Amino acid sequence: MSDYLTTRELADLLRIGERKIYDLATNDEIPHVRAVGKLLFPRAEIIAWLNMSRSGPDVARPPLPPILAGSHDPLLDWALRESGSGLASFYDGSFDGLTRLAERSAQAAGLHIHEEDGFNRSALLGAVGEAPVVLVEIAKRQRGLLLRPGLSGISGFEDLRGRTVVLRQDSAASQRLFDAQLAAHGLSRDDITPLPNCARTEEELAIALHDGKADVGFGLGALSGLYGLGFVPLRQERFDLAVWRRAWFEPPMQKLLSFLRSDGFADRAAEMGGYDLSGLGTVHHNGANG
Repeated sequence: MSDYLTTRELADLLRIGERKIYDLATNDEIPHVRAVGKLLFPRAEIIAWLNMSRSGPDVARPPLPPILAGSHDPLLDWALRESGSGLASFYDGSFDGLTRLAERSAQAAGLHIHEEDGFNRSALLGAVGEAPVVLVEIAKRQRGLLLRPGLSGISGFEDLRGRTVVLRQDSAASQRLFDAQLAAHGLSRDDITPLPNCARTEEELAIALHDGKADVGFGLGALSGLYGLGFVPLRQERFDLAVWRRAWFEPPMQKLLSFLRSDGFADRAAEMGGYDLSGLGTVHHNGANG
């Protein structure tokens, strides 16, 4: 799904004529950009603009289920168990987490979506607009190529041709980034040998490599020591938690957030390696509506 709407797509969305869209843009009444002579409309800003135009009474919503969805992170998953928060988990990738957050079938989602100007915020706005959702930083993480034990001769994506690779599901932000990096190096999935089944979590990927089922996976440096894997660091990413504001103040989420600020959490992060907690608790977005 493109980050920008065309004039026709926006007209269809609003059920008005294209001429009216041009008038709105000319009068600066709607978010838009002009590039190479073309008029485009940022999807996330359009959704936020629509939400800001909402009026009428608030409708009571059913309780949010105590589920943390989105991207799997081994450190956060450990904290979820150790904190005794009572929150359940359903990890199927950042983009699935955004869908569940928007549908209100989860009260929080872990995200690490790379964007031109940072991480996660534009994707969150595209999913929920300016709804009352808080985007808070958990950690910065090292991501790169995890190698099966004893494997050498790989220093980057250019060395993956012909290698057996364990992939993630398409709803995982890391898989979309992996495909983009393959393309940037003149490669595609046709140039590698993917395992028949994808890894649904970061740990499943590491276990597949530890068991010798594949040569390489695009994973977290934090798991290299735990599973005896080689690691080629390629980038640092920011891992955030997007939380509905009304769930933020409920006991289960408060119990988890309190544990994240504990010495035990910091010690575990240091033990695993590959994490930077200096930005823990930084709020990168706080939805205005609600």
